[in-house]
Amino acid sequence: MKHFLEELARYFGFEKAYASELEQQLDTVRDSGEIAVKTVTPLARATAAEGIVLLKNDNSTLPINEKDKVAVFGRTALNYFGVGYGSGGDVRRPYLINLIDGLLNSGVQINQELNDVYQSWTDKPENLPEDGSWDSWGKWPMSFPEMPLTEAVVKKAAEQSDLALVVIGRAAGEDRENKLEEGSYYLTDVEKDMLKQVTTHFQRVAVVLNSGNLIDLSWIKDYEDKLGALVLAWQGGMESGNAVADVLTGAVNPSGKLTAAVSDSYESLPSAKHFGDKDYNNYVEDIYVGYRYFETFAPEKVLFPFGYGLSYTSFSIESDYELSGTEVNLNVSVKNTGETAGKEVVQVYLASPQGLLGKPAKVLVAFDKTKKLEPGETQSLEIKFDLASFASYDDSGITGHKSAYVLEAGQYSIYLGTDSRENKLVFQHNLPETLVVQQLSEVMAVEPDHAFDRLVNKNGEPVYEKVPVKTTDLKEIILSELPAEIPYSGDQGIKLGDVLKGNNTLEEFVSQLSPEELDDISHGEGPMNSPFGAPGNAGALGGITEALRDRGIPPVITADGPSGIRILRTCSLLPNGTALASTFNLDLVTELYAELGAEVVYHGVDILLAPGMNIHRNPLCGRNFEYFSEDPLVTGKMAAAVINGLQRNGVAACPKHFACNNQETNRNRNDSRVSERALREIYLKPFEIAIEESNPLTIMTSYNKVNAVWSHYSYELVTTILRNEWGYDGLILTDWWMQASPSPEFPNLINDAYRVRAQVDVLMPGGDVHDHKVKVGRHLLDTYGEPDGITLGEMQRIALNVLRFILKCESTKKKIEK
Repeated sequence: MKHFLEELARYFGFEKAYASELEQQLDTVRDSGEIAVKTVTPLARATAAEGIVLLKNDNSTLPINEKDKVAVFGRTALNYFGVGYGSGGDVRRPYLINLIDGLLNSGVQINQELNDVYQSWTDKPENLPEDGSWDSWGKWPMSFPEMPLTEAVVKKAAEQSDLALVVIGRAAGEDRENKLEEGSYYLTDVEKDMLKQVTTHFQRVAVVLNSGNLIDLSWIKDYEDKLGALVLAWQGGMESGNAVADVLTGAVNPSGKLTAAVSDSYESLPSAKHFGDKDYNNYVEDIYVGYRYFETFAPEKVLFPFGYGLSYTSFSIESDYELSGTEVNLNVSVKNTGETAGKEVVQVYLASPQGLLGKPAKVLVAFDKTKKLEPGETQSLEIKFDLASFASYDDSGITGHKSAYVLEAGQYSIYLGTDSRENKLVFQHNLPETLVVQQLSEVMAVEPDHAFDRLVNKNGEPVYEKVPVKTTDLKEIILSELPAEIPYSGDQGIKLGDVLKGNNTLEEFVSQLSPEELDDISHGEGPMNSPFGAPGNAGALGGITEALRDRGIPPVITADGPSGIRILRTCSLLPNGTALASTFNLDLVTELYAELGAEVVYHGVDILLAPGMNIHRNPLCGRNFEYFSEDPLVTGKMAAAVINGLQRNGVAACPKHFACNNQETNRNRNDSRVSERALREIYLKPFEIAIEESNPLTIMTSYNKVNAVWSHYSYELVTTILRNEWGYDGLILTDWWMQASPSPEFPNLINDAYRVRAQVDVLMPGGDVHDHKVKVGRHLLDTYGEPDGITLGEMQRIALNVLRFILKCESTKKKIEK
């Protein structure tokens, strides 16, 4: 324990001696495992089960019936991956149900003799799974070495059993990219041999894939009808095994759907040659990400389409529609036509006229999920959407409306179905002339010396054209938008509680703050694990000095949290992000995170650093398990569901990473070079949706550059788009630590001053501190009062943003009241 705590202290940034203090904290904290089990477990299990995707089920291989004896192959059935690695998964879970225990809990008769063989082999010291400790940061195992099988073992198991389950596991994570290697994206020779032997000797075979990320599935062609069922179980958190067993036995009818298309090979992906570079990646596929590419240019390269997922029953879907301007109202009737109760996901797709811009063949514009329908039962769903929300962005001016969202003249076709391939035409609407939906201005265009060729659709053919490049003078824009100063008043005795009570304005309060105090409020406390919060927290902001606390500003505590609360206490471990999204059940996800929110409150955390909501641009991204989908609509709506659930309890969500954090390789320095159109239609759109539908109280920037500018310094990203265009008035944090850099527009403006000018409010976890009282290294003030230097108004604007958050967030308001 002591060695582990010392390593933890090293990673968090404390001195080694602090490890003993951590150990004392661990000895005295109240374990919340019982609370987690009582409040979160039922919803965690239901959500994990509902996110499982049944990709294949020939000849009713599944579900397992009561008389079946099941032979379980693959060590992952015992050494199950409950979540991925890093800040998005490192939760001190109360337990993890593996698949063997889940099957036994469901009353399944397993082949115990075979299980004993696996148990004996995995218990040997040389075969024990690596534990993914802090010593292994960024080097965690992507899979565990598989037990080689003899034909005698397989034949004997086949003689004793009715069904074979083959379990294959994978994991990746933060700083741990998937690789085009066996044991990661590809199967190992031992796994291939396992499949070969099992499919040779068993008549009924089902494969369970326990992975947070998509891996190569081209091997299913090698087994054809010998492989009866394929189950994509994702990583279901602490209730993993129970949830998978629920689906395998039919206690839960599978209703999960793919949130990314599965290609026939890695090389078929449009981003395959433009991912993983240490310095930069050109997003040459532009808006044609995932299914948008495949449905438009290469439908034959898809094994399983976006939105796909089987059920143990069948459904019929009928609809009619109403159209008012660009607003569409679909009245959908879904009937269970099978013999088993189940749920169905209704998906609506739009085919827009190609016009001058070129468009994907189809894009998802709406979805909804039925309740559990009994055989013969029908449910009516009302699905509304606005065509204007799916307008195309003209970043070149080809339509005559540069820097505008437009609906080009022509025929708009609405399709209704169950995935991007299986859908039928509902109606068509002809727009007689091009409609300008929103006129904006050029923002975040590619730098001229970084120009590349991007993919466009010319009458169904893939063609490449030069990406539009930057033409604006950002310096003049920034100078024209500098905020006015609030006259410095000195100490007037006004406390933040006086503002909360309505006795004074927030501006009057801020007018008292000295430049040094304004500097302090723009930083986190310094190291992680603030003494003001639960052990292992991610750090504090706000009232981090005695001077600020004397003014009534409370410390604000943060913790990582996409799959649970990452502190040094036992907390619930939830299904990974892709599993959540695969449910397509917004209400269920909201309720799950409302329960987690109550747990967050219990532990005294104010900001949970979740959800992760970057786009699945490429399956090798290590953190895809945290993220939801390759589709911006699914990503935005799922993020909003998480945020609404968390914030129902009075704590703040912090969606991340804004923006284009689509790979882990050299993530601190890598430059995502992407057209303005792709930025707005694909990579920023989920954040725009989440803000509109859930109003997150905080947002986190990303480590990477976007078009040559680190996101935590990007005035165009944060001030122009996020704050000015979208009207966001919440708190913006950096990801933990940031890269040093001068401003290209204002060379004397470096680091914190550069960040503050962009209106990124707080550097987390902060700089150096002394006794948690006085901050040192006031780089923000280096150019204060100088030509083009940081201004008092800019520092006051940051303080206003931070304090508005504290006054708005219920958990921090209570601290003020106390």
